[in-house]
Order: sequence, then C-alpha cells, then structure tokens
Amino acid sequence: MTALPAELPALPDWTTPVIAPSLVVAPGRPFMPVYADDDWSLTPLIANPGAKRVCIDWSHFPDSFREEMRLAAWMMINTALPASVLVGHPAWHPRLGPNGIHDTVRRWNRFAHWLTGQGLSTLAACKADTFTAYAAHRARRPEVVRDDASRELVALTRLWAFDAASAAPAGVPMPPWQQYGIDDYLPTAPAVGGGGENSREAIPEATMGPLLIWALRMVDDFAGDILTAQQDARRLTERAEHTAGTRESMARLARYLDQLVERGAPVPARRLKGEYQVSATYIAAQAGCALRQVSNHLRSERHEGFRDYVRRHPGPCPLPTPVTGTVDGQPWAAALDFTETPQLMRHLSTACFIVVAYLTGMRPGEVMALENCCCPEPNPPGRHLIYGRVFKGVLDQDGNHLSAGQPREVPWVAITPVVTAIRVLERIAPDGLLFDTAAHAIPRGRAATGRTIGFEAMRHRVEDFTAFASELALRLDRPQETVCADPHGAIGTARFRRTLAWHIARRPGRPGRPVRAPAHHDERRVRRPRPRRHPRTARHRDRPGHRRHPHHPPRRPHPGGGHLRAGRPARDPRRRPGTDVHRVDPHPPPSLRHSGQPRPDRLRQPARLPDVRLQPRPGPVPPPRHHRCPAARPYRPSCANIARTDQHADQLRQHAQALEKQAASEALPDPLADRLARRAEHLLGLANRHEHDRIALQEPPS
Repeated sequence: MTALPAELPALPDWTTPVIAPSLVVAPGRPFMPVYADDDWSLTPLIANPGAKRVCIDWSHFPDSFREEMRLAAWMMINTALPASVLVGHPAWHPRLGPNGIHDTVRRWNRFAHWLTGQGLSTLAACKADTFTAYAAHRARRPEVVRDDASRELVALTRLWAFDAASAAPAGVPMPPWQQYGIDDYLPTAPAVGGGGENSREAIPEATMGPLLIWALRMVDDFAGDILTAQQDARRLTERAEHTAGTRESMARLARYLDQLVERGAPVPARRLKGEYQVSATYIAAQAGCALRQVSNHLRSERHEGFRDYVRRHPGPCPLPTPVTGTVDGQPWAAALDFTETPQLMRHLSTACFIVVAYLTGMRPGEVMALENCCCPEPNPPGRHLIYGRVFKGVLDQDGNHLSAGQPREVPWVAITPVVTAIRVLERIAPDGLLFDTAAHAIPRGRAATGRTIGFEAMRHRVEDFTAFASELALRLDRPQETVCADPHGAIGTARFRRTLAWHIARRPGRPGRPVRAPAHHDERRVRRPRPRRHPRTARHRDRPGHRRHPHHPPRRPHPGGGHLRAGRPARDPRRRPGTDVHRVDPHPPPSLRHSGQPRPDRLRQPARLPDVRLQPRPGPVPPPRHHRCPAARPYRPSCANIARTDQHADQLRQHAQALEKQAASEALPDPLADRLARRAEHLLGLANRHEHDRIALQEPPS
C-alpha cells in the first residue's frame, strides 16, 4: 500500500483534512477543506499566481458511487501512484497537479453516471467486460478523439490503482488495457488538433500591427495622463467619502442641483446598463457634501422628476487632469472623464501585457508572474534584463510538476518599450506582483493578494482593448489604424508568443526557415539556402575576363566587409599539396590594391577583392567527399529511438563507479576530478531513468 503522509490517518473521518499540511504549497493561509465538505478546493496545491483555481464538487456524483470515489480521490491527492503501475508508462507522473486531479475526478463522475445507466450501484460490480464496454461507448462518440479517449482510460486506471492502495478498497478490478495494452481500446481515427503552441495560428499582420501601435501609444504617450487622472479621481472619491453630512452641506447640494436645472445644463452622469444615471460620487465631491446625502436628496419629493431630467440631459464628469499625450500633434482626448478612469486603467494594464508578451516572447503565465523590481537598472549601463520565473517543464526529483516553478536561469533581454511598460506596471502595482488582482481590480487600493489576473479575464481584456483602440482610431480620424478582425477568432493571450516566433522565422535573411529545427535524433544542421548573387555593374561586365568558371560557387558578403567564397577552394597549377586559399586581409591598404607590383605569394589580384594568400592547412588533407566515412555525431540522450536494456544500465553503473573512484584520487587535479564526477553523475542519471521508464511485459502489482 502506498504510504500516506504521517499527519493523516489510514482511513479518513469527516473532519480529516482533504490535503495533508505537508503538501500545501500555496502562499499565505489558504482555506483547507475537510473530508465531509461537498466542495473540495484544490487551491492549497497551487503556488502559481496565474493558475486557475479548481474545485471538486461531489454533489454532482450519483449517491451510490460518491463515497467510494471520494476515498479514491483522497488517496490520489495525498499519495503517489504505485511504482508497479508506472512500469511501461514513462510519460506518467506519480502525482498529478490540481488541474490533473480535477480532470481525473470529472472523468470518474462521467463513468459513475454511465454505470448507473447500466444498472450497477457499486464499483465492486464492475468486471473486465464492463471496462471494455465503456471504452467502446466512449470510442463511438463522434466528439471523442484518440487523445481524449486515452485520457479517459488512464483515469480509470488511476481509479483502480488508488482504490487498491487504500485501506478500505471497494474492489475495482484491473482494467483490461492495463494488461493487454491500450491501443485496441482507442478509436481508430487519428488524433486531431493538438495542444502545443505550434498548433496556434499567428495573429495576422492587419490585426497585430494596429494593435501593437495603440498598445505602444498607451504605454509611451497616454500612460502619464491616465495615471494622473486615476490619482485625481481617487482624491475626489476620498473627498466624497470623508465629508460629514451637515445642514450646510445639504444646502450646498440643493443649490448645486437647482442651478443646473435653472440653466438647463447637463448633469454629471454615468452610463450603466444602457441608461444614464446620476454620478453621485462626482456630484458629492463637487458640491462638498456627503455621499449618502446625494441619494437621500434625489429620493425626496422635491426632486421626483430629476432622474428624468438626467436621462434627457446627461453630462460628462471632467477631471482637472491636463491632457499631454498626443497622436501626431493632436491630443488623444479633449478631457478625461471621472467615470471612464477605471476603464482607462484597465486598458492601460492590458496594453502593458500586450507589449511585454509580444516584444519578449514570454508565455502568459510567465508575464503574469513578474514581480516588482524584476527589471532593475543595469549597473554599469547596458541592456535591461528581466528576471522572472518559468513554469513549463519544471519537475521535482520524482518527476512531478512544481506548481511554484523556478527562477529562469537565463533572464530575458528587454528593449526600451518593454522597460517602459514594466515601469508603468510598477506604478500601478507598487508591491508584489505586477498583475496582482488587487491592484488591477475595480475599486483599487486593496492589499496585495498574491494572485494575478486570470487567463480568461485577460482574454476578455484584450478583446475590450481591441474595440477601444478601433474606436479611438475612428475618433481621431485615423481609419487606417483600426484593428481588423482576426479571421481565426479571439486573439487570446498565448498567440502573442506564437506570432513573434512566426515573424522571427521569416525575418529577412531567413527565407522559409521553420520555427523549430526538425526533430532528428542527431545534431545535424539545417542547410540554409544559398544567398542570391549580387548584380554586377556595367563597368564590371565590360572588363576582360569577368566571367567566372561555371563550377565556382557564388560569393557572399562578409559581415566585416569584403566577400567570402563558399564551397571548394580555387584550383591553381602553382598550388602546393597541403595548402589552401584563405583570405587574410578583407580590407588591404590602398597602397597594395592597385600597385601593379607582382606579389609572389598571390594567385591573382583582381580589383575589389580581398588579399588571397597561400596558407598552410591546419591538419591532414581530408579525403574527397565521396570517399569520406559517415560522421559520428553525438546523439541526444532523450531521443525516443535510443533503447537500453537492463544489462546496459548495469554497465553504466559500473562505469560510473569506476569514474567516481578515479575522481576521489588525491593525485588527480581538481578540474579533472570535477569533470569525472560530473560524468559519473550523468551516467547514474541515465541508469536511474532507465530503471524508471523501462518497458516490461507484465509485472504483478505489489
């Protein structure tokens, strides 16, 4: 039986915590559910500030299966998958993350409802034929693809494994695919789609171009106005909230409203749910009264028709903030409105996200996890670096995913617009995370929560910013800068990284290059297309002997000036064996370019070409290309084509032990001893990985 944490009993009671305290990784003191709760929050297992918070709802399970599956789920949360089940499944993790646990339990719920429809009321009544019938039932559904069907069957395998590992097993039989293989129980149609980043479409240039332009304008030109307007709006709000209600303040409010009606002037209002309503906070701050006095005064008999007057005469709520941002010399707004400040702050933080995500290539979770002071000023002056965290592929020593991630070993290089966006975010969220929900929520001013804006919320913010940018472009009479609709649907958050990779792969000088190199097991290089030959001038074509040999390869420009010739060296009757032609002087002095003096060490001296001399070849002369042996290039240890047996693993361990003995010798220099120790550690890691991932025909469960 798999060992439980020491602080948990073998069998839980109604007051037993769902998650062992030693497994809690969430910062602070998260809510801890108990075994009797119908809702099991998995937040204590989440340390990623941008990850989605999930919860298991047991009220949706059939009554006859709820308690049996509740115990199996409790075991899955607090224990690792037995080692005997992992044999032959190198891609499986001993422990699932919160999202994996939630998805597995959701599939158990679907299986329980199917069993209820089959007339079964307990897991012990399941047979091997029951699992086979359920696999066929799922495979027949048109919306189920091969990958999803595989996850469904793996979830049932975990149900059997954790039920058998519990102190009170329900008697779930072993699924037949665990013994005979899973391929025969999956749909024959190949899997469609895919969850990798390369399956995402790049954002079209007609959409990404204007979107990036307005995001940069928000960060560079409009951010100062918006942040100042936010401070002015906060001062007005505090004035309205802290003003005491007196008779004098009520009299001031009555005079303020009566003067507006007498002049027929518009009333400060805000649009809510499609209709205009009085902006009570702004009026209270302007009239110098308490906020509650505005509501009480409008409900009085004296102002029964005042709400209808507001609907007919709605007016703005201008702030005293000066507008300094411009677009080609034209102010981007006539005045900033009190009621629009929260939305402008929302658009500003979204623009910062777009700039950072697109111009750095970070994943959305990495952008959300950025903290204050993540981009310090370089000392000495130089490039700005961003120090963040990485979450993808971060595993512990047992191969389980680390929710908290780890600091990125190589920091991101930030260009000036990215640094400006980070400085704006540091003004919005001066403490903790740059995208903390407390700093970017409405209203603001709350303490930092340690959680960031969710991915779904940021997706909606990007769509709202797109609409705002197009509206602003039309208002400023710049229809050519409206953001075109994306034919692939919503822009989302993960497509910025994909779009940057698309443009990098197709930048000038790299025509047709893929984003990623082919997944070969050897370290071979992808041959680049030969560059086009430079056009020759008429003066050069008129020279005698300007034609080159048809087998000579073309010349390509050198980064430092001059030209380099690719391919085989030039042949010459004066060439001695063991020598090659090398260009040793890309920029010869003017005295030697057209001197006309014979040079004994030159083959020829045409104009505008670098110096050519005979240089000794460093090493033996290589044989002709068609006589060469195949090159023994280093192979990747993680290649799926590499196979090792138990005998190979034993040999690796023996060799590692021999290296460790050599490294322990006092007569060996320290650098060489360190190299041997690292090599021994690498060999032991390969042997241990083989022991964990080896494929066996069948092993009885322990």
